[in-house]
Amino acid sequence: MFKSIIFLAIGTLVLNGTMAQNLQDDFEGSGTISVWKQDASIVTYPFANPNKTSKNNSNNVLRYEDLGGDYANVFFDVGQNIDMNSNSSFKLKVYVPSSSVSGSSPNQVSLKLQDGTINQPWTTQTEIIQPLQLDTWQELIFDFKNGNFINLDAGSANPVDRTDFNRVLIQVNGEANKDSVTAYLDDFSSFKSEPSTTDSVIYNKLIWSDEFNGTGAIDTSKWFHQTKLPNGKSWYNGEIQHYTNRQVNSYQAAGALHIVAKKETFSDQGETKNYTSARLNSKIAFTYGRVEVRAKLPEGAGTWPAIWMLGKNIDEPGGFWQPKYGTVNWPACGEIDIMEHWGNNQNYVQSAMHTPSSSGATVNKGGKVIPGVSNNFHVYAVDWFEDRMVFSYDSVTVYVYKPAVRNMDTWPFVDDQYILLNIAIEPSISPSFTQSTMEIDYVRIFSTGEKYTTSTKDTTTSYHLEKQRTELKLFPNPSIDVLNIDHNLEEEHKMRWEVYSYTGSCVLRGDYTGNPIIIRSIPKGFYTLRLYSETLQLVKPFQKQ
Repeated sequence: MFKSIIFLAIGTLVLNGTMAQNLQDDFEGSGTISVWKQDASIVTYPFANPNKTSKNNSNNVLRYEDLGGDYANVFFDVGQNIDMNSNSSFKLKVYVPSSSVSGSSPNQVSLKLQDGTINQPWTTQTEIIQPLQLDTWQELIFDFKNGNFINLDAGSANPVDRTDFNRVLIQVNGEANKDSVTAYLDDFSSFKSEPSTTDSVIYNKLIWSDEFNGTGAIDTSKWFHQTKLPNGKSWYNGEIQHYTNRQVNSYQAAGALHIVAKKETFSDQGETKNYTSARLNSKIAFTYGRVEVRAKLPEGAGTWPAIWMLGKNIDEPGGFWQPKYGTVNWPACGEIDIMEHWGNNQNYVQSAMHTPSSSGATVNKGGKVIPGVSNNFHVYAVDWFEDRMVFSYDSVTVYVYKPAVRNMDTWPFVDDQYILLNIAIEPSISPSFTQSTMEIDYVRIFSTGEKYTTSTKDTTTSYHLEKQRTELKLFPNPSIDVLNIDHNLEEEHKMRWEVYSYTGSCVLRGDYTGNPIIIRSIPKGFYTLRLYSETLQLVKPFQKQ
């Protein structure tokens, strides 16, 4: 993460003394990039295209050869800083033969933007990582307006708001390794990002909230205390606390919810621990919308407060939704971390996404340094759209997650999620720690006012949200042999269904009769079901196991 290793960096562009509004090079002599430079690598251009196919029949390309140098790279600097209003997206074609790759580095391509005028250009860089397919030409798009960028410096602004970029780099197969790789590049260009398909969606209608204006115990019609040790002994991540339903660990006072982590000996479920805290589950679950939480964070090395979300289908013992809806394990349920904070990094706050494709030490994250984060209230929010997640602190975007391919591996966020509030205690807790509190002024959920309606048909809670007439549900999901369909449409006798692979091929189809669909004949993988009539179409992803 420090020196942009194995970079395909793209050389200096000067056009009549000014920056060209479109950066492009096809390696046939007509590009606006005049010089490609390299560091600890061999770069040759023009180079005869080694794999002429319908995906790229160009005569010439750039050949980049990394022989295993830790910091191999190629790069270009522009004459004037890049105007991110008109050059917020970049695309290129890349071909990497599998025979040229050594080691176990991830097959990925990263495009990075840097300030080449400072002594350590990588320190304020931003990047987007895309998966790489070997043995074929592949066109990749790096969209810094709508894509899930990563800022190396947590204090850096949103890339599209910056004016200090003058260097572009492309990294192949990860960082800090001695593996070798040969890659071929072609048709590099920059362009203005297209508006997102959900740019017109605005979540401005309040549909649920807790303002915590009561006194004493929490409102149990809205919140559930999760106290059961999921494995009978402890919580995950080596955490060392007991969660309790006592008012000393969670209560309302002075217009705020107080979640208190304490150093005390406490026995429960046959286990004695030296710290207590609280973990709340919301009794509302929903799909798409805006969650906004105004909070003041605890402090103390070893404290780990979080405002986050999980799929209500998680099969986690002791969770509010688990008895009725728990069908999948983590991370197949999906996790949305609106706010995480670690007391050993006092003023840094992070947002993250956990999915089957990126869990545990996830790369899908972004954050920001907020001075005095434990002394003042700040608003932490996520806008959950059908194609992306947008995280913001005090209305400033800090991270966008928008996978290039949405399937159950990268985007399990197609069904209801619920909210969690808690403070965990890490084994590294300071010996001097006694107690600390997360104060939450409010939790609010917003929608467009058109997609959702409160419903009491779910007997477990009166706060569950169900979509209106256009809801499509598939179960079990993942499935092995049969797929059941549940919907609210009235045109059953006129409907048909089709199953598409994620390459876009229709692999199954038939008339919809209300019976389950037999899917045992298709290979394991991710698919999309299309259910349609003459007037309406519903689409839902699913996984065949």
